Amino acid sequence: MKDNGKDVCIEEAKAKEKVTLAELEYSYTGKAADMTKVLQAKAKSAYAVAKEKCDDLAGNPKDVCIKEAKAVEVKALADAKLGKQIGEAKTEATDDKIDANYKVAIEKCDALAGDAKTSCVAAAKAKFGKN
Repeated sequence: MKDNGKDVCIEEAKAKEKVTLAELEYSYTGKAADMTKVLQAKAKSAYAVAKEKCDDLAGNPKDVCIKEAKAVEVKALADAKLGKQIGEAKTEATDDKIDANYKVAIEKCDALAGDAKTSCVAAAKAKFGKN
C-alpha cells in the first residue's frame, strides 16, 4: 500500500489495538467505568479512521467529511457518557436501597432487648454488609 491507503490502514490497526486493549481491561475488571472506556475508545478510533479517509478528498467535500466524522464521534462520546451516568445512578440507587433496608432492620431490632437485640443487630449488619 502507499499514500493515503497506507495511512488509513495504519490508523485502522491503531484503532483496533486501542479498542481491543480497552475491551480486555473491561473483561478483566467488569467495571462500568471500563465499559465506558471501551465505548470512548471505539468512538475516538472510528473518528481517527474516518478523518484519515477524508484526506483523499479536497476542498469543501473534505471539510464536510471531517465535520460528519466529528459529529459521529461527538454523538458516540455523548452516548458513552450517558451510559456512565446511568451506571453511576444505578450504583447509587442500589446503595440507597441497601441503606434503607438496613435502617428498617435495625429499627425492628430496637423492639427487642438483651441477647435477642444483639443477635438481631449482628444479623442485620452481616446481611447488609455493615461491619
